[in-house]
Amino acid sequence: MKKMTCILGAHFSISGGLHEALCEAKRYGCPALQMFTKTSRSWKERTVSDEEIELFKKIRQKTGIKYIASHTSYLINLAAPDSGNHSLSRNALEQELIRSTALEIPFVVLHPGSHLGDGEKKGIDRISGSINGIFEKNPGIKTRLLLETTAGQGAGIGHTFEQLHEIIEKINQKDKTGVCLDTCHIFAAGYDIRTKESYLKTTSAFDKIIGLEKLFLIHLNDSKKCLGSHVDRHEHIGKGEIGINAFRLIMNDKRLAGIPKIIETPKTGDGKDWDRINLRKLRLMTS
Repeated sequence: MKKMTCILGAHFSISGGLHEALCEAKRYGCPALQMFTKTSRSWKERTVSDEEIELFKKIRQKTGIKYIASHTSYLINLAAPDSGNHSLSRNALEQELIRSTALEIPFVVLHPGSHLGDGEKKGIDRISGSINGIFEKNPGIKTRLLLETTAGQGAGIGHTFEQLHEIIEKINQKDKTGVCLDTCHIFAAGYDIRTKESYLKTTSAFDKIIGLEKLFLIHLNDSKKCLGSHVDRHEHIGKGEIGINAFRLIMNDKRLAGIPKIIETPKTGDGKDWDRINLRKLRLMTS
């Protein structure tokens, strides 16, 4: 029996330079990774220098890592009704896409945002309108923007497949967009994947509403909270409410074989290297 393709990675630190995320991924034997290109909890923007770009590309070629995603700042809220916050958010996403394009990073992952009580429709219109404006203003952007599934906390948008479909439908340059599916988030949002039956029901719903061809990245995270809790709390693979079976189903789903899978599980605790433990556990599922 032919072994399944295993494009696994983790979110790695850029402490010491952007290229360090590549070096760390290589040390863990990962052909894929997720990273930040700036401080994730600050509005302060940065421009990557020619030297940084050259070094990043050099190390990327040396490591052979081609599956890379940048995660946007956690402060970004494109659905924000407040004009000041919305303006900051739109600029932050624009700069992220420009940086990632310069670094030749294929994907940027974005939490769609929260309408903060202003209504789902208005929130979706602000999200799609902002993305359209950014792409129109910057035709040179090559990086694909991935909307991440969310847990549905508060007034958050993106916790139903229908919401993501509606946003994408309103985006003019659909060839520059896609979806990142987070297992913890969809589980918290009420999509069950624990049994083969429920897993197939959920993936079939995703395919029917959004389309599996629009799925470009998967975040593999177990959940500390129960099904439908709408609370986003990541847990180690197989140690949470989702359980090990769901991850075995994902890792052996031929439809998802070519899609990079990134863990965002807790990194510390008990003096153990949890990234190595979680990655090994997932790799063994396809052996």
